[in-house]
Amino acid sequence: MRTSQALGSKTNQAGDTFTATVARPVDVGSVVAIPDGSSATGTVVTAHPLGRFKGGAVLALKLTSVSINGQSVSVDTASVARSEKGKGKRSATLIGGGAGLGAIIGGLAGGGKGAAIGALAGAGAGTAGTAFTGNKDIVIPAEYALSFKLLKPVEVKK
Repeated sequence: MRTSQALGSKTNQAGDTFTATVARPVDVGSVVAIPDGSSATGTVVTAHPLGRFKGGAVLALKLTSVSINGQSVSVDTASVARSEKGKGKRSATLIGGGAGLGAIIGGLAGGGKGAAIGALAGAGAGTAGTAFTGNKDIVIPAEYALSFKLLKPVEVKK
């Protein structure tokens, strides 16, 4: 996913929503299940600026829906979280669900009458960079690539 706007531990609060777009198409076999450019929405799970969470900053995001074939489909993903320790010790750690930063990767598996049932496996395909930290607050700029790992299968009806 690519974020549509900048997100930050100092500028956002838990409960804020954000938008994103699918960075790479998700294929099931030779069929595109989710085309690149599809829209998605998410929520800020946690946002603590520097000094309000044991001296460090924390930003955690979760994907909540993806638009597939014109319909909004709810998704349940693990949180992608970044933390920065204060006092000059830079610690860009991933917290929730083990999902890494990078372009979305995965596929839909399974079947069903008129539906593709499966899981979007966006588990970290490596770190494609780090969140930008000015003064140790966490800032994820617009157009930044994030991966989210589904916790439950997604059903897509044609």
